[in-house]
Amino acid sequence: MLAKGTLYVCATPIGNLGDITLRVLDTLREVDLIAAEDTRHSRKLLQHYQINTHMISYHAHNEKKKSLELVEMLKAGQAIALISDAGLPGISDPGCEVIRLCLAESIPVDVLPGPNAALTALVLSGMPTEHFSFHGFLPSTTGARRKVLEQLANLPQTQIFYEAPHRLVSTLQGMSEYFGERPAAVVRELTKLHQEVHRGTVLELKVSFELTTPRGECCIILAPYIPVKSVGGPEQWCQEVNQGISGGLSKKDAMKEVAKRYGVRKSEVYQALLDAPAMDGQVSL
Repeated sequence: MLAKGTLYVCATPIGNLGDITLRVLDTLREVDLIAAEDTRHSRKLLQHYQINTHMISYHAHNEKKKSLELVEMLKAGQAIALISDAGLPGISDPGCEVIRLCLAESIPVDVLPGPNAALTALVLSGMPTEHFSFHGFLPSTTGARRKVLEQLANLPQTQIFYEAPHRLVSTLQGMSEYFGERPAAVVRELTKLHQEVHRGTVLELKVSFELTTPRGECCIILAPYIPVKSVGGPEQWCQEVNQGISGGLSKKDAMKEVAKRYGVRKSEVYQALLDAPAMDGQVSL
């Protein structure tokens, strides 16, 4: 029996319609109203399970206005279910605003767990799961995206990102500049017929998806940063900076990558290049 005046945040399938809990199905049948990110999309789910509860739209473009309306309905005693197109509302989907308002008004909120793309992809990738961070979608503009990637470059835990297929290659390119030859996985079409896991270094994955255009929403799972102390010293740093430049990196990015790889400051790498004797093919500063 549902409690009146309660907001029920319900996780829905991320691809396979069978991935829904019995509790969520019962709740969707019994509530007075369902607030859905896309009513056309969610209608397929409801029709599949013969659920006829009335729906209204609740998406990123009307979230603030609709949140106020939902709060008034909840105050009037209605039980309302909140769903997104896939997964758990509030995780890279609308939901946080109405939950925040409900808590401020002492309106009961209950979360019904279920499918989640980030955690499913993380376990499927085989990356370490002891410590991880979730970043959702990176900024769409190049400058903002690069700024975020630079801040995340040295995190010592597995990192999870969402990405649209048309931006996947450019995102992997940016990651290769800041994360270097870091192991990663791209998981796409989760729980669907054509589910795939692509593993390799960030640069290898970027090259692979340049040749084969990806389809469907993607999760990028990035291995933790593990600093490697220098065993070769300044001479080794200089060699690897030149190798990076030969591979297409700028001088600045090549020095930054070598500094990260060996756990030293970029200024130390820069000084090593200044002190190194001139060699054929060696970068000059």
